[in-house]
Amino acid sequence: MGGADLAIQTEALKKKYGDKEALAGLDLEVPRGVVYGLLGPNGAGKTTAVRILSTLLKYDEGSARVAGHDVATQSARVRYSIGLLGQHAAVDEDLSGRQNLVMFGRLYHIGKHNARSRADELLERFGLTEAAGKPAKQYSGGMRRRLDLAASLILAPSVLFLDEPTTGLDPRGRNDVWESVRGLVSEGRTVLLTTQYLEEADQLADRIALIDNGRVVESGTPDQLKNKIGGDRIDVVLRRSHDLERGSRLVGALLRSEPETDTDNRRISIVVDNRVAALTAVARELDDAGIEAEDIALRRPTLDEVFLNLTGNGSATSAERTVKEVAR
Repeated sequence: MGGADLAIQTEALKKKYGDKEALAGLDLEVPRGVVYGLLGPNGAGKTTAVRILSTLLKYDEGSARVAGHDVATQSARVRYSIGLLGQHAAVDEDLSGRQNLVMFGRLYHIGKHNARSRADELLERFGLTEAAGKPAKQYSGGMRRRLDLAASLILAPSVLFLDEPTTGLDPRGRNDVWESVRGLVSEGRTVLLTTQYLEEADQLADRIALIDNGRVVESGTPDQLKNKIGGDRIDVVLRRSHDLERGSRLVGALLRSEPETDTDNRRISIVVDNRVAALTAVARELDDAGIEAEDIALRRPTLDEVFLNLTGNGSATSAERTVKEVAR
């Protein structure tokens, strides 16, 4: 992919904090007009990458370009091409939604009249018109994040950085932000999304880079990443725990593969090639053996499994913590 087709490009990007290597040669190629997810646990280097790409932090080695501009030598042009939504709200809690957006407009020197006009446009776009006169401290979590997102769009940037934008939101607030992001991309903007929520990456991202220990360990579309660890799976939940070991042996022998077992949930999981034939065969084999299945289903691998598989044992602790956070 040529540089003209890329909204963001980094090559061998490195950054250290003392003896700790936050980025260890990060290579990214983000096409224009997509949601590109950076997925990884806390400490993987996601926020460091965003801070560098948004000119808030200098890197030690390598190179980086955003919207066609060099981050190190053309930082002013980069800043006028991007919007940034950080992990924490940037709005003034005591100002109303409209006052916040007008303030951001004035800070960007777009003039009083244009700032007011842009504020009203963004309030309508993000469904905040009715609450425009209320102090931001009276907004729900989802409304605050939408106001934050609106503030990051004052200059109509072509590239938007979203650094864990839904942390701490309830499911409704998270869905509100997701819908807003989808709308932005439909207009041709590029979104770089950092998240440790696997479901969020699966829902939003056109492409994903899995980051661990400051470097990309794998990248591709969600489906491509899932195919890395095999195709479809059959999950069988047994009615009785004492059947789990025998059922696992039978299913493994039938499909000539080693199944995974989850004792706590009485679950057998196995990768299959011919999904329909395998499902029928497993159901018949268990029934013939007198083993009752409470549930049996076909499914694709999850990004949870992809992450744990591709990051390896060295990061299992952090990856497992990520998965548990998603489950909550």
